[in-house]
Amino acid sequence: MEYSQGTFTAIDYGIFVLMLIFSAAIGIYYRFSGGHQKTNKEYFLANKDLPIIPVAFSLMASFMSAITILGVASENYMYGTQFVIINIAYIIGTPIAAFIFLPVFFQMQATSAFEYLERRFNKEARLIASSIFILQMVLYMSIVLYTPALTLSAVTGLSKWTSVFSIGIVCTFYCTIGGIKAVVWTDLFQSLLMFSAVFAVIFKGANDVGGFSQVWEIASKGERIQFFNFDPDPTVRHTVWTLAVGGIFTYVSIYAVNQAQVQRLLTVKSLKESQIALFINWPITSLLSLTTSLAGIVVYANLANCDPLMRPDETNVRKSDQVLPYFVMISLSKFPGLPGLFVAGVFSASLSTVSSAINSLAAVTVEDFLLPVCFRQTSEVKIAAYTKLIAFSYGILCILLTFIVEKLGGILQASLTIFNVIGGPMLGFYSLGMLFRRANAKGSIIGFLVSLCCCLWIGFSSMVRSRPIPSLPRSIEGCPYSNDTSILATYTSDVIIGNWTVSPQNATLEQFVEDEGYIFPLLKISYMWYAGFGWTICVVVGLLASVISGRSEPVDSVLLSPLVTFRSSKKQSLAEVLQMDECA
Repeated sequence: MEYSQGTFTAIDYGIFVLMLIFSAAIGIYYRFSGGHQKTNKEYFLANKDLPIIPVAFSLMASFMSAITILGVASENYMYGTQFVIINIAYIIGTPIAAFIFLPVFFQMQATSAFEYLERRFNKEARLIASSIFILQMVLYMSIVLYTPALTLSAVTGLSKWTSVFSIGIVCTFYCTIGGIKAVVWTDLFQSLLMFSAVFAVIFKGANDVGGFSQVWEIASKGERIQFFNFDPDPTVRHTVWTLAVGGIFTYVSIYAVNQAQVQRLLTVKSLKESQIALFINWPITSLLSLTTSLAGIVVYANLANCDPLMRPDETNVRKSDQVLPYFVMISLSKFPGLPGLFVAGVFSASLSTVSSAINSLAAVTVEDFLLPVCFRQTSEVKIAAYTKLIAFSYGILCILLTFIVEKLGGILQASLTIFNVIGGPMLGFYSLGMLFRRANAKGSIIGFLVSLCCCLWIGFSSMVRSRPIPSLPRSIEGCPYSNDTSILATYTSDVIIGNWTVSPQNATLEQFVEDEGYIFPLLKISYMWYAGFGWTICVVVGLLASVISGRSEPVDSVLLSPLVTFRSSKKQSLAEVLQMDECA
């Protein structure tokens, strides 16, 4: 195939602008329809009147960011298909979230998921958890906004700051005026664009090499097809165990106790509808995960003999997550509009994630901090007005933080590691409340803080002590102007920092086989175990501290998972039967 890069045309820019206009129009529509977003119940929960299908798509869109789309394709291009095994975790994690955690939140009917921690433990537990959530999401928002803009600008020529400001301003606009209704319906629209972008890459790329059978053959020769790595070593980055088992904790921490997802699940009429939305979300999420993985393999099949990372001066591709947009510009640019569709799809993933974050941050700020202190005597209309101002402020803060993200390159890896390691302790915190009657406030807070500190220590230390991971074989023998450096292609590798990939150029295998000295074993575990490790530490330490600190108070059954109340009712029924036998 030809390796000359195309450029963005007027049609491509037009498609990108139309995506922004349509997203903004949805926000305007919901500002002037229904209840006009004059109450917090409508602004945050849509008066519990949203259809199941849009909510299911919104759940997926909130989870799958632009970083995910570019990163999963890059993962399969560099390291093969092992990562698709994570979809097993989605299958197992969905019923756990739907039947163990979701019923408790639905019975409470609280806008903020953190209200549960106050009712189950105390106010301090609620404020600690919500504060950490706010810090985590504010940092993550700026990364989700900035990273795809940086990645795409290097390859497509689309202005980095034009992308950041246009996406950030439009997202802030429709979130602020349209509330959760605008967020959910734009998520549905943006989800369709995401799928369109990925399918365009798959079908055009497969056609370029002669069909899917050729894609599979080339990928197999390049050692990209691999699914059954059962290595029990927890330090191996991706195996069946790290992805299928460790991935369960990551998935459940997002879909069971994360404010953005819980809030969406409360926008439908009943618990049954909420559970249905969660189960519909599972195949949608898996479909995007699988197709994005396939896109990475298709791109590899096209670039197997001319890897762009091996010749950065000619291609401007300096990181592996730029390979997918690079391929778009050399293959899809022959058809005006397709590159624009791809860029619109990638930025739609950013829009959906950032809009979800803005709305959930506003909900947590108002419900957990302002209502108990400032808004006790304020009318609902005024509270709604302040809420919109807060949502707007978070959007602007997100845009401003991108300037800091640009200056502090290391913050990208650090923030993504923080996002990864907070989920496990947070899931453990809620698990202590919902699954263990003996857990008390003091013990659970201690367990959460100890777990959080341990996870942050492992996350940051693994970044500092990160080691290069050799990629699978690559080559530039088929490039029109390859040179002697092609012999190094097989040994080029990426540095894996947490779940972020950095590609050193033209590095030999010998550079990576150096004595690293002693490294504490926990610092070598795969990042896919972080959430499971954090959950385990939180639960074990929390229960021990609860036992040591004294007896627990009686717990309202509403605050316990159906799994616990069902088990208790069976024990009670058995006791009653035994008592009746004794009387007889």
